[in-house]
Amino acid sequence: MLSAFRTSAEGLLRHAANGDLADRIIDAIGRRVSPAERRSWERSLPVLAQDLADAGLGQVEMLVEYQLPLTSKRVDVVLVGTHPRTDEDSYVVVELKQWSRAESYEGSDTLVLVEHAREPRLHPGVQVSDYCEYLGDFLGVLSDRRAPIAGVAYLHNAVDRDVDELFQLRATEQSRIFTKQRRGQFLDHLRTHLAPTSGAAAADRFLTSAVRPSKHLLSYAAAELKQRSHFTLLDEQRLAYELVLHAVERSRAGDRKSVVVVSGGPGSGKSVIALSVLGELARQNRSVMHATGSRSFTQTLRKYAGKGSSRLKNLFGYFNSFMTAERNGLDVLICDEAHRIRETSVNRFTPKAKRDKARPQIDELIAAARVPVFLLDEHQVVKPGELGNVEVISAYAAQLDLHVEVVSLHDQFRCGGSDAYEQWVLDLLGLDGGEPSVWTGDGRLDLRLAESPEEMEAFLAGRQAAGETARMSAGYCWPWSDPCPDDSLVADVQIGSWARPWNVKSDRSVGDAPGSAFWATDPNGFGQVGCVYTAQGFEYAWSGVILGPDLVARDGRLVTDRAESKDPAFRSRKALSDDEADRLIRNTYKVLMTRGMRGTVLYSTDPETRDYLASLLDVRRPVETTYEPSEAGGGTTAASRP
Repeated sequence: MLSAFRTSAEGLLRHAANGDLADRIIDAIGRRVSPAERRSWERSLPVLAQDLADAGLGQVEMLVEYQLPLTSKRVDVVLVGTHPRTDEDSYVVVELKQWSRAESYEGSDTLVLVEHAREPRLHPGVQVSDYCEYLGDFLGVLSDRRAPIAGVAYLHNAVDRDVDELFQLRATEQSRIFTKQRRGQFLDHLRTHLAPTSGAAAADRFLTSAVRPSKHLLSYAAAELKQRSHFTLLDEQRLAYELVLHAVERSRAGDRKSVVVVSGGPGSGKSVIALSVLGELARQNRSVMHATGSRSFTQTLRKYAGKGSSRLKNLFGYFNSFMTAERNGLDVLICDEAHRIRETSVNRFTPKAKRDKARPQIDELIAAARVPVFLLDEHQVVKPGELGNVEVISAYAAQLDLHVEVVSLHDQFRCGGSDAYEQWVLDLLGLDGGEPSVWTGDGRLDLRLAESPEEMEAFLAGRQAAGETARMSAGYCWPWSDPCPDDSLVADVQIGSWARPWNVKSDRSVGDAPGSAFWATDPNGFGQVGCVYTAQGFEYAWSGVILGPDLVARDGRLVTDRAESKDPAFRSRKALSDDEADRLIRNTYKVLMTRGMRGTVLYSTDPETRDYLASLLDVRRPVETTYEPSEAGGGTTAASRP
């Protein structure tokens, strides 16, 4: 799969005339598209190419459906050429819209309503500006530019009066809007950024540019809360962010309570949205809190995001902290990892008086704020009693007659931005109705198989020694002992002659091993085997996953065996049915197999399963025990020029 369909403006017009434009794009980007998307290409791209030709810019390179580095998000077009005044490489990001009518959504300057659409959308100027900022953050070829990359939204079917409210957004070099009525201005604008010469060499440099690592969530969290946003939110991420801020304003102005639900897979940016919203509202001095059902995630956020400030630490709580909270006492409650919401907040430490008055946990969370926000992934329910999903939350809010906004995050920012890999995992585990398929590689995530745990660990140790983060995790198929009296960990995970301890059970460090909450982020976490509860919500460059005997291949498919699980919650079939146990085991491995940013190494303790996995990998790379830089994730894939 290539990072873009590449051609000149003149070349695109030839393809459009030949009737093979959509097929050429599909061949280049390697994915299936809907008939509507094909029609969109055929109606919009030739218009832009003809404009370029009429402006004397027929040799400018058009990178169509360009895939942003480290994500699965694609930009409509990046125009590449030479700047007419400086002779330097010049780039213009173009967002094409076929809208005929659009208006501001309830007075917002960042959200719009489009003709015949019922739900608000992100303002196209904001959308293209975010693309420009993201490219500036991640492409090395842009890092030393004196002038930022330019961006335009082109509404080539619209006239000014039918979209006039969109012009309320202040225009910048990254967010200019042009309509068909302003076509002459659009051509002049293109000529100020692009010269009438070939853009081929500039496109070569753009497509082979080094990719800088993404900003780690926790590294910037403190500044995110104290100063300003360090994260660039794209499309549905930005839409979710703006919807929350808009709901806050609406609730204050009209005393209207509403619920926002954001659903997305691992790496789709849920926690980045959560921190961005938290930071913005905190800077506005709004009453806001962040809550999760994960001790590891909350403790880690308190350590990094709340570093040096008890006030900031107090912004991070748990789902069960709101049993007696004042109704609507907060402006916003951000419920991150909301798939971990439980039936009730009652646990063994809850006083009897409170147990008798226990409410559903979802009721407590919704009641606590004027705008409760839920961010979740339905395939990450890994523990009995967890029930957070879009349907449950939306139905409960509907019972209370509350307005509900639902945003689905379709793009992938983990796993090297490979949505193909995430889908491969879903199909492998039978979680999304698909059938297992052969992994042929996509140039974004490096997937390998190890023949032994020793081989896996040596491979990951090489990455760790070279400065990349690496961790090993496994299904809960081995006992989990308390530390020894001498403050050492028991090597419970035994496979043949190889043995390693689980991560520390408690938040207290044991020897050099960090407490459980910091296994994924402390360098000393390498050497212990992580469980799903310490891995969930985190990411590292390289992920090694041990498939235990609770998930094995038999007769050409993966089956689960709850009897092999050492999780105490799996003991009672009365409390947990076989079907529920099957789903939880599969979800567990879904979580573990989608933690890696650059690559994943799989090892199964079962020989038949190792053979089965090998049959599903068309691209086999050795698991070497000395460091070798990976190609996946190291830069954008060169695109072809038809």
